[in-house]
Amino acid sequence: MYFKQKSDVIFRNYKEFGYITDNRNFSYKPLSDIGDDIGDKIVSSSGAVFLSVLGREAQTLDQLAEKICMQFIDADIEVIKCDAKEFYSALETEGFVVSGETLQECNEKDVGFSYKRVPHIRGNNLPYIKKPRQATQDYFERFFGGRPQLTNLHIEITSKCNERCVHCYIPHENKYHSMGSDLFYDILEQCREMNLLHLMISGGEPMLHRNFIDFLRKCNEYNFSVNVLSNLTMLNDAILAEMKKNHLLGVQTSLYSMDAKIHDSITQQVGSFEKTKSGILKLLENDIPLQISCPLLKQNVNSYMDVVKWGKKHDVNVGADYVIIGQYNCDTQNLQNRLSLEDISEILKQRTITDPQYLNKITADAEKKEKMRPGDFVCSVCNSSICIAENGNVYPCAGWQGFVVGNIVESSLYNIWNYSKKIQYLRNLKRKDFPKCLQCPDNQFCTMCMVRNANENPAGNPLEVNEFFCNIAKMNRELAINGTAEI
Repeated sequence: MYFKQKSDVIFRNYKEFGYITDNRNFSYKPLSDIGDDIGDKIVSSSGAVFLSVLGREAQTLDQLAEKICMQFIDADIEVIKCDAKEFYSALETEGFVVSGETLQECNEKDVGFSYKRVPHIRGNNLPYIKKPRQATQDYFERFFGGRPQLTNLHIEITSKCNERCVHCYIPHENKYHSMGSDLFYDILEQCREMNLLHLMISGGEPMLHRNFIDFLRKCNEYNFSVNVLSNLTMLNDAILAEMKKNHLLGVQTSLYSMDAKIHDSITQQVGSFEKTKSGILKLLENDIPLQISCPLLKQNVNSYMDVVKWGKKHDVNVGADYVIIGQYNCDTQNLQNRLSLEDISEILKQRTITDPQYLNKITADAEKKEKMRPGDFVCSVCNSSICIAENGNVYPCAGWQGFVVGNIVESSLYNIWNYSKKIQYLRNLKRKDFPKCLQCPDNQFCTMCMVRNANENPAGNPLEVNEFFCNIAKMNRELAINGTAEI
């Protein structure tokens, strides 16, 4: 009998317990997704040992039992073999493990993501088990007693970019550096030691980095979930082949319009539309999870719905969002491309027509936020996530590069995460530190974002509330209550 870990699950050993999860917290899903997630599971410390020997390559029960016995003194191998079979079979029932009488049968059961199949098709007539949808961070808050665990890391491997998007938060004059390979590999090793789950890799344009393929390969070796943010204009067969090897990898790209002239006017790169569109189609053909981002700007406000419709045709979710942040040097020149409040009001009205569930969504989100308390964290930055730029500078999140909390060249990721005074400052900020927001009748329809505050404030003050987004929250509240979104 052969057993192996499914290639789209992640396992981490925290000594006190083992944690195994599917990629639902980090992956991009098609519009047809039925929510058949296998979820998360906590196992005992001994269970963690059993899981630690189970990898992506199929092994016989005898091989696995021998490895387990090496970690248990005086263990009877026949008892271990019996326990292992029972343990792995239970995990197979829950969707984390596959088995087979032969090596081929075992590998064939390891079905990954596909636009052509219903996700998570289970073999051997295994029963469907409904799991609670609980975020990864909820588990860690429960088991670590409020001690923040780094689960998500955003790495900007280069600031170089072959496009000059009019709304970009990175000043164009700063797009000329790339991260050294040794530094990247060192960061990955530190991430392994800290049991990181997820990596976001971006730029600039990450595919411009000469070692991009090697970086993807190493991420796969460490069993990290990976999302790549790219314009896809540099996608080639070699990159595509490496992406296909990692069943924990997804891609996010931006498509601004189905009118090439409009798209290219935003990227300021003639021909970029055709290259990005071609890249999207290649990803779809190769069953690589994809999400399309369509930031709403003055240039595409009348054509963005064509992107949404095109994505729907291809079973791809399109995030059409009017949230444009200022440049990290507090130069707000890029915001001249941002929609006016009048434009956003009209878009919100149209969404109630094009998306019948929109009102239900904002109402449900409001009900969740109603349960939040003054002592709750403002956001996830420095509590579960952080960002590293190509020069080693560490920031709370992408876009907030005016607030350096450390440098990975000068100190370890562990020390920065646990001892940086600036990180401690951000962690100690709570909703109560925004008293205006606590008393605001629209706060249930608003998401506080400190980088939006900081980048649009001349002094870079994250505590100075951005009134532009306050007005949008008011619109959503009025829409939910009265069915209109008046300014």
